[in-house]
Amino acid sequence: MRVTPLKMASFYIIMGILFTVLAIESVNETVWNFSTVILMLVATYDYGVAIRFYFLNKRIKNKHNEKQRN
Repeated sequence: MRVTPLKMASFYIIMGILFTVLAIESVNETVWNFSTVILMLVATYDYGVAIRFYFLNKRIKNKHNEKQRN
């Protein structure tokens, strides 16, 4: 089974959602807890990686379509 950038993007989106939910659940009195900030930073990283994989998938498909036209 082949791992495509789109599958990896989906994986990172799911991980970002998971870390966002964990950060929301870890809020006690204030949002500025150490654990909440770390969880949100990890979620932000996951969303960023997912976006990069999505655009990588688009570039690969565009290159593939250009090769088929020529």
